[in-house]
Amino acid sequence: MTVMDTTSWHRDGFHVSRGLFSTTEIATVRERFDRLAEKGESIPQHWEPDLSRTDVLARYPRVMHPHAFDPGSRAMLIDPRLRTVLTALLGEEPVACQTMYYFKPPGARGQAFHQDNYYLRVQPHTCIAAWVAIDRSHPGNGGLQVCPGTHTMEVACPETSDAELSFTTDYVAPPAGHDPVRLELDPGDVLFFNGSVVHGSNPNTTVDEWRRSFICHYMPARSTHIWQGYHQHLIDFEGRPVTRETSTGGGPCGAEFGREDVGNFH
Repeated sequence: MTVMDTTSWHRDGFHVSRGLFSTTEIATVRERFDRLAEKGESIPQHWEPDLSRTDVLARYPRVMHPHAFDPGSRAMLIDPRLRTVLTALLGEEPVACQTMYYFKPPGARGQAFHQDNYYLRVQPHTCIAAWVAIDRSHPGNGGLQVCPGTHTMEVACPETSDAELSFTTDYVAPPAGHDPVRLELDPGDVLFFNGSVVHGSNPNTTVDEWRRSFICHYMPARSTHIWQGYHQHLIDFEGRPVTRETSTGGGPCGAEFGREDVGNFH
């Protein structure tokens, strides 16, 4: 068995596994969600398109927690290949917390720079994302950007983002000396990154390229707390429910969360 090189993970806070999923597997995922989008029918609390608005992201919003209703998404969340990489990066078993699917069609706004553990509030330690490219992801179509070395930062209290560029309201400025890296990913590549890493994306400025992605979040098995909105989704890689305590306290902004969009990110 080949030992995985985790140098970039420890140095930069992120790691790319090229071709972890086959093009056939990725095409199956894309087709499954495209069928969902073609129907245009709401799935309450998971996918609620608004056909009356001109904003392309109202027609193609994120799908939240698709593993809760889609067996294929659940299978991907606890895929053994992801488990192998996650265990190597974390040094222990991961616990699955969340899935999301992004359509990001041409003309879609991006998402301002942010840190994932501001939302998941995994304690102790932090969460980890596995960002699966469904289409080719590059700077022109709003590909993901990450700020190397920010995994050593504390989670910051966000500022307000530019609504013309970002569909979310939170913004964490890339700190000096940690300039964003504009990644290029092919379908089937998986980007893993630490929950403190500052990352985000620009709008999709192409006229005909979608930038679909399937995102999973995990926590280390030894972490004892997570924000309550994730409790019902926690499972191990055998598919068994997992329980954790609820994160409490003021958080980086000095107050408890009160916004309706907590947990709706990426």
